[in-house]
Amino acid sequence: MSKTKVSPIGSSWDEFEKRTFTPEEIMESDLRVALISELIRARNDQGITQKQLEEASGVKQPVIARMEKGTTDPQLMTILKILRPLGKTLAIVPIEEEPHRNVHFKTFKKGSTFKQKPIR
Repeated sequence: MSKTKVSPIGSSWDEFEKRTFTPEEIMESDLRVALISELIRARNDQGITQKQLEEASGVKQPVIARMEKGTTDPQLMTILKILRPLGKTLAIVPIEEEPHRNVHFKTFKKGSTFKQKPIR
């Protein structure tokens, strides 16, 4: 009898992920992680607490915390409300071979020519 250790889920997370999820599910998950990671990075880079972001965006701090933890699936308007005080917005770009690695965020400074209806 061989004493070779066999993993029940495979040799790596990537292998398990490919066997368990469809390419579309993997892409969606990677995109969600990239989006939330950028939101957290922007907030931290600006030294803004979740509570301060609540005051600036109108989105309650517990909602922001759940978004950052990945325990909620926020609506588009919620994401836009949070990104705006961080000087960010979303951009729609063509899908490439690895779209989840092609996430783009635009930063707009006060006085820019970007026009958008107010988010309510």
